[in-house]
Amino acid sequence: MKKILITGATGNMGQETIRELLKINNENLEIIAGVRNIAKAKKELSKFAGVKFRKFDFMDNQSMEISLNGINQVLLIRPPAISQVKEYILPFIKMVKMNAVEQIVFLSLQGVEKNPIVPHYKIEKYIKEADIPYTFLRPSFFMQNLSTTHRLEIKENNEIFIPAGNGRTNFIDVRDIAEVAALVLTQKGHLNKGYELTGRRGYTYEEIANMLSVILGRKITYKNPSILEFFYRKRKEGMATAKIIVMIGLYTVSKLGKANHKTETLKQLIYREPRDFRTFAQDNKNIWSN
Repeated sequence: MKKILITGATGNMGQETIRELLKINNENLEIIAGVRNIAKAKKELSKFAGVKFRKFDFMDNQSMEISLNGINQVLLIRPPAISQVKEYILPFIKMVKMNAVEQIVFLSLQGVEKNPIVPHYKIEKYIKEADIPYTFLRPSFFMQNLSTTHRLEIKENNEIFIPAGNGRTNFIDVRDIAEVAALVLTQKGHLNKGYELTGRRGYTYEEIANMLSVILGRKITYKNPSILEFFYRKRKEGMATAKIIVMIGLYTVSKLGKANHKTETLKQLIYREPRDFRTFAQDNKNIWSN
């Protein structure tokens, strides 16, 4: 039986990948959720029958080592709170190598090969240096960033507070990325490849705010703060400095007009067009409703 370890199993990407893997309904496939709190995760993932659980924590080497026992493939999702890649992610990559894992699928980032400031760059580098068979998924900006990271500012303040200027950003639905993840984990022909995955088109955040205004039935305003304004607000909200810096780096890419690249890769892999932002917003409008 092939065993797949899903890190970040309770997050958006982890859950959607589990959902897609279960659709495949392969009796020779065992899905293992790597989670910090098994009891809590079992409740959160109770809708997914048949999923196994193992304790997994990037800050606990023993849990990482035990979780890899007998694993054939790994979906690696970096927790947003962890930016110290060498300290916390590299030990796991070394353990993956030691356990002779057949494939590591890493949720990376569009344009990562030209952006050494983001943690994903170093993770890709470490995986290649370890000579582990890999598949890199390099998506554009997640639509779900607006329903998670920026959910409260939209729901409570009726605003999008992002320092992205007027640059266009290509958005992709995590559900589409997860479908590709399930594909490359269960079919041959995807080893040692990087897939740049994008949505249908790019939007300015002003356009995003206008679409949300129509769907939610109230005015959503796009604020375009300076980098310092953004930094100080996020620190006031309790966000870690390292995470804020990564966010600023990503939104600067948008501001400079370099986040609007579109590819046909997703369509070539799953034989359909990506979901558009309006569909995503309509599906998730209750998240932002007062």
